[in-house]
Amino acid sequence: MTDIAPQRGKRPPTIHDVAAQAGVSRGTVSRVLQGGHNVSPASHRAVDAAIRKLGYVVNQAARSLVTRRAGSVAFLLSETQDRLFLDPNLATLLRGCTTALAAHDIPLVLVAAGTEAERRRIAPYLSAQVDGALLFTWDRGTPMFDLLQETELPFVCCGKPHDQNAAVSYVVADDREGARTMVRYLLETGRKRIAHIAGPADGPGGSERLQGYREVLAEHRLRFSKRLVATGDYSRASGEACMQQLLTRVPDLDAVFVASDLMAEGALTAIERAGLSVPGDIAVGGFDDSSVAAGTNPPLTTMRQPWQRISEMMVRQLLAQIEGDGPASVILPTELVIRESA
Repeated sequence: MTDIAPQRGKRPPTIHDVAAQAGVSRGTVSRVLQGGHNVSPASHRAVDAAIRKLGYVVNQAARSLVTRRAGSVAFLLSETQDRLFLDPNLATLLRGCTTALAAHDIPLVLVAAGTEAERRRIAPYLSAQVDGALLFTWDRGTPMFDLLQETELPFVCCGKPHDQNAAVSYVVADDREGARTMVRYLLETGRKRIAHIAGPADGPGGSERLQGYREVLAEHRLRFSKRLVATGDYSRASGEACMQQLLTRVPDLDAVFVASDLMAEGALTAIERAGLSVPGDIAVGGFDDSSVAAGTNPPLTTMRQPWQRISEMMVRQLLAQIEGDGPASVILPTELVIRESA
């Protein structure tokens, strides 16, 4: 085996240098760089060691010419950009997807398309500039689904699409079962008049969490009443407004299950303003276990979504599609996190 050390101040190491250092052919190095197909474990280890020793950096432009791929993936937000800064869950998902893709040496491009005109402009760009998209949207019926399918670009959704029969890959937490777990917990703590602040029916998890709430009421032979439900838009302000409505309509409620932590934070503000205590007068349960949950007063009991696993599975599904696999769906379990609000 030829020993080639990196030479400072001179040309950077090439794929030929890596092949010589590893004692394999240039073709073997190329196959390792393209995923390691048809390469023995021993050769793969030798190439990896040579790359580390030489400090070899892949020339993405050259790789793209060979593979006919852009070498990047889009984090596609089918909403206005302010959503990224208002919703802590999106920031968590962005970090998780960036980390998961970095393990494959693939950069993530952030793209926001909040209007119909922007979505139509962005579709041709995506098909030419990235190999696939990770789609995040509050509107399950967004035309972005159709636009991406028209371009035949591989993509994976965070959340179920509106059309359950569509051949679309998605990764989602088990919203319905998570809601059932929270409502059962509130009932087990002795609460009898449980309201619900729902998310929008066409948004991620809104209808599923509402359905889970209704199912547990039915299990316990409690009558469902529309008066006990107010619908927000996952924002803090909407949670506060919905809680005010519920306190006016149903002053004897003793618990509220809120479909997001941000809305639950707003609900806590409304309850405090009404001169009521949490959990003494009203128990509050949220959904997400976002960064705001532990910082509310009191800290929020909530359902934890597995954000890291959601990010990793979305990336895994997308890379599989890029390699030629078909669409697939993944539903991940949630976890009850008990704090002081309930």
